Amino acid sequence: MRKRIETSVFLIGLLALAGCEKPADGGASKQQGANAAAARTAAWVNPDLDPEQIRRGRQVFEANCQECHGPGGKGQGGDWRERRPNGMFPPPPLDDSAHAWHHPTAILKRSVRNGSPPGWGDMPAWEGKLTEAQIDDVVVYIKSLWSPEVYRHWTEIEKRSLEN
Repeated sequence: MRKRIETSVFLIGLLALAGCEKPADGGASKQQGANAAAARTAAWVNPDLDPEQIRRGRQVFEANCQECHGPGGKGQGGDWRERRPNGMFPPPPLDDSAHAWHHPTAILKRSVRNGSPPGWGDMPAWEGKLTEAQIDDVVVYIKSLWSPEVYRHWTEIEKRSLEN
C-alpha cells in the first residue's frame, strides 16, 4: 500500500512538473542555457557541494547515466516532454534546462534508486547496482550542473521539503 501511495505521489509530481518552465530569472532560451552550461559548470562550483563528491559522482554518472542522459547531463536532444513511439518519455536532461531541479534530494535519490515509474520511462532501478554512497555522489554531481540561479530556487524547494 505504501509503495502504491509513493508511486501515486511521484506520478502526480511528474504531471505537475510537465508544465514547469525555468523561472524568469533562471536564464533565457534553452539554447543560451545549453551554450552557457559548459562554461558555467567549469567556472562555478557551488560552495555547498563537496568537490570530491562531485568528482566521484561524475565518474558514476559517466559510467552509468551518461548513455541516456547525455554528456554533462545535457540530454540527447529532442523534446524530453514528448512520449516516444514506445509510449515512454525519453530521459530528460539533468542540467537546469529540464525539471530535475524541481525535486528535493530525497526524490532525486529515490528516482535513481527505483528508476522510472511504470509506464513513464525506461530508467532502470539502480538499487543493488549502485551503493547508497554512489547514489549520493551522483545526485550531488547532478546538482553541480545547475546554474547559481536555479540552485538558489532549488534550495527553497529543498527547504520546504525538509519542513514537511
